Amino acid sequence: MLWRALSEDEPGPKSAGLFAEYWPFYHRWWLKEGDSARPTYRQCRRALQSHMPELMPLYDAMCEQAGGTDHAARFLSFYCPPPYLSGCSQAIWPGEEPVLVRNYDYNPNAFDSLILNTGWQGRRVIGTSDGLWGLVDGMNDAGLVVSLTFGGRRVVGDGFGVPLILRYVLQTCATTAEAREVLRRVPTHMSYNVTVMDAQRRYLTAMLSPDRPAVITHAAVATNHQENVEWISHARFTATVERERFLLHRLTLHRDPEEKFIAAFLKPPLYSTAFAHGFGTLYTAVYRPRRAEMEVRWPGTVWPLSLLAFQEGGRHVQIPGAA
Repeated sequence: MLWRALSEDEPGPKSAGLFAEYWPFYHRWWLKEGDSARPTYRQCRRALQSHMPELMPLYDAMCEQAGGTDHAARFLSFYCPPPYLSGCSQAIWPGEEPVLVRNYDYNPNAFDSLILNTGWQGRRVIGTSDGLWGLVDGMNDAGLVVSLTFGGRRVVGDGFGVPLILRYVLQTCATTAEAREVLRRVPTHMSYNVTVMDAQRRYLTAMLSPDRPAVITHAAVATNHQENVEWISHARFTATVERERFLLHRLTLHRDPEEKFIAAFLKPPLYSTAFAHGFGTLYTAVYRPRRAEMEVRWPGTVWPLSLLAFQEGGRHVQIPGAA
């Protein structure tokens, strides 16, 4: 898998180039249930304006770089996209230094494999791209870190794809308290767990759902279920309960030093090679907000990246099990 790290202060030629490269694949995915299954442009724009008005100038700029077509604009709104599932584990290290570690488990053929460092709207943000301007994890220049896991429920409703919600949090929030209010009010189209931590190590995990209010918890661990397991076959297949228990033991019984805690994410039961069944671990991310640094890790490889001293580049990575 080729990974790239790109930087852009405002949507411009790099955004346009990425859209041209990825759009044929995203377009097929977005249309897999037919054009009529997706909201109209007017509905998408109205939803964004209602729930995330601060993003409107950025959304318009992204649409312009994408060519301004109807389908591109509707896709980039992230409003009521097709359903999609991922695995994932994430936890906050219990030491004094604020550190968030996560595994992202997904289909390698449906993944951007892209780290973006953006200065859009005057806010510096670094994170792992999804949908070309959404994020599955990231950090901003205020020291706020966010990461998501799938919530293990089949319900689909009216709301936004969670990667755009994470982008919105990082563009507009500086503290965990501010992020809490955003996560309570912005609707999501599926169930996700979003862990938030700021540079003062104040943290929460929000359990988001399209059919019930967000549940805000002080959990330092999130896998692929919410308060109770509701999708039993998915829970068994992904071992969500076993991974949660393993991480809770690392937090409460073992009290691992930082490096040992991170290393546990690169081994079973957290690390998955189940790509033949749809998804496995594509990467481990480590965020250190006080240092404004992140790392992307694979077995035997560490790629350090700085929010404020970012260097563009690329890595060819051999991911075990991902043929």
